[in-house]
Amino acid sequence: MAQASTREKITASEAESEAEDPEFKPLTAQQAQEWRKRQPLLSVWRVVAFQALAGVLVALLAWWLTGRSQVAWSAGYGALSVVLPAALFARGMVRKRASAGAAMVGLFGWELVKIVLTVAMLAAAPRLVPGLSWLALLAGMVITMKTYWIALLARPGVRRTD
Repeated sequence: MAQASTREKITASEAESEAEDPEFKPLTAQQAQEWRKRQPLLSVWRVVAFQALAGVLVALLAWWLTGRSQVAWSAGYGALSVVLPAALFARGMVRKRASAGAAMVGLFGWELVKIVLTVAMLAAAPRLVPGLSWLALLAGMVITMKTYWIALLARPGVRRTD
């Protein structure tokens, strides 16, 4: 009896949501295929490459602005503390998973690995980078982290629909 009332509630809520959004129409197989052609996949490796390039540019810019190699190494290490964990995360996430649950566990597991590696690299920074500049390290990290927005915006082949 309780199951029947639960089913009725679910059916009623589905009917309400369908009534609220009368313009929603599922795509046909052909429309979905056309949409996929307009929205090409973005490789995670391309994003990681953009981040690595940004890290090199930040380190070179830090060296050019200050003339001090310690500042450049600090900015470069900050970038590396973003790129290396991101590459490890990407490597772990490109594997095919058997189910959606396994994919979710993989996502959280590799995200945890990424966070732990980043924290470990930051903790090791004073011992690994002579004359460490925390400001340059932070600048290298932040600029490198934000680079993925540029990679997303610069996707080739994305066409707008009219």
